[in-house]
Amino acid sequence: MKKKPQRSCVSCRTVRDKSELLRVVVTPEGEVAFDPTGKLSGRGAYLCRNEACITAELKKAAKLSKGLKKPLTDEEIRELAKSLLGSIAEDK
Repeated sequence: MKKKPQRSCVSCRTVRDKSELLRVVVTPEGEVAFDPTGKLSGRGAYLCRNEACITAELKKAAKLSKGLKKPLTDEEIRELAKSLLGSIAEDK
């Protein structure tokens, strides 16, 4: 049986299967984006599919910024919140 890749949430540090987490990526062009496929090239960080976890992290975005190795602007945080929370709403 093939092992599933494991990643940890930058907010709560819970280790889960990669497919159970949401990926945020900094593209080679320097843009920050939600990566629903998990296949965009660039530096990635993962968050749980938990609204509380996403909301708590995006209030400060300190751990996410550290994971992405890029400071996030307020506009980038707003866009990420919209796309990540929208993704969770679609799953329900």
